[in-house]
Amino acid sequence: MALQIKQQLRQIQQLVMTPQLQQAIKLLQYNHLEMIGALEQELKENPILEIGIYDEPLASKDEPFHNDLGTLEEMVSEPGKPEADFFDIDWENYLETYGADYLPKQRDFSELNPLENMATYKTNLFRYLLEQLQFSRIEGTDRQIALEIIGNVTDQGYLDIAVEDIAGNLSVSNEEVERVLAMVQEFEPRGVASRDLQECLTIQARHMDVPNHNVLNLLENAFDLLQIGKFEQIARKLKISLEETHEAAKIISKFEPKPGRPFMATDTVYVEPDIFVFKTGKDYSVVVNDDGLPRLKISAMFQKELYNGSSNPRAKEYIQEKMRSAIWLIKSIHQRQRTIYKTTKSIIKFQRDFFDKGIDYLKPLVLKDVADDIEMHESTISRVTTNKYVHTPRGVFELKFFFNAGIKHGNEAIASESVKNQISRIVKGEDPKKPVSDKEIADYLSKSEIVIARRTVAKYRDMLGIPPSSKRKKKF
Repeated sequence: MALQIKQQLRQIQQLVMTPQLQQAIKLLQYNHLEMIGALEQELKENPILEIGIYDEPLASKDEPFHNDLGTLEEMVSEPGKPEADFFDIDWENYLETYGADYLPKQRDFSELNPLENMATYKTNLFRYLLEQLQFSRIEGTDRQIALEIIGNVTDQGYLDIAVEDIAGNLSVSNEEVERVLAMVQEFEPRGVASRDLQECLTIQARHMDVPNHNVLNLLENAFDLLQIGKFEQIARKLKISLEETHEAAKIISKFEPKPGRPFMATDTVYVEPDIFVFKTGKDYSVVVNDDGLPRLKISAMFQKELYNGSSNPRAKEYIQEKMRSAIWLIKSIHQRQRTIYKTTKSIIKFQRDFFDKGIDYLKPLVLKDVADDIEMHESTISRVTTNKYVHTPRGVFELKFFFNAGIKHGNEAIASESVKNQISRIVKGEDPKKPVSDKEIADYLSKSEIVIARRTVAKYRDMLGIPPSSKRKKKF
């Protein structure tokens, strides 16, 4: 078939996202702290915007200008361009193709004070070991070997390279590497640069404040039996009593299996609630968090310029453009706050039993239920509830927490979070010497008419960070 060049005329419908709509969606999905940052950036970029005082009136009788959005829109309106109700548009088809167009960008901190722009200095395990090496008496070739060892210590504190490889890299003997490794293993934290768990615990046993011969003997000669909890066999092999074996095992259980753990701490993430829910009498009140959010208003000076008509055409066009942007921003903020408020009120309506009685009464809920209740699209509810937190009389929760899958409970359904809470309660009340298995938990829940499979119990237990029964069992 021959290739031909043809011209075709087609009429298609395509959703085009304007910069104003992109901005509105950004504001909708921002949490409280991100919202404050976005508004601070807008105040820098748009000279029309000013920060108002919450107690001052928006208009004065003696002024021919005011901050009524309806009148301001008439001043800068462009005929033939109707506004879209941006929060009720189904963006799903658009997002599949153009989703990256409106994703939040990283904030630019280049304009901050240099001192405020500096990251805090944190000592990690690598730096800590280097500091000790600098103050040690390890010199010459031994220092090069020590540097090679320290550079191959993992975040958990273990040596991640074979002695033979270090010797080959530095053209030294294995004995030299072993000798320097023993020096590095004397550094703090105790047990660092160990090659396995047994060596790590043995080093810590040698540096006990009160030496215990049974502890060191157990680690060196019966560590494999200790790992599987064969205390009777350990006692016979080491020719000590069962009580002495248990006492040595208790001491070992207090050792640190990961020497680098103190240096593995992550940054603390602080949560600023976007919504507050208060109980007033028998009802609940919703308050959207405005703390720290500037109250934006249109500059009176630029309004005067539009009123008196003395500005040149280019200046007037600039003012109108910036004022349209400012008006859209203020409307977007108001719409965002209303949407968050309506969504939270709807969640309280569906989850009233949770707020009254606790987590055991949390009900199954999906985004579509709330979307239908407040007559908005599911995608809007998804953005509203993502990365936003609500402060309630029951604690602080992410809005997504209230949306759960349902598990059969008699003739009704119960939320998965409620089932997790019951699993956690069962494990807390178990006998440490005879912990309940996943099958026993499933059988226990079935007595409460909660139909759940053993593998589902195991999945929820893992999500709660609870180890299996074999690892929860107390041997002594």
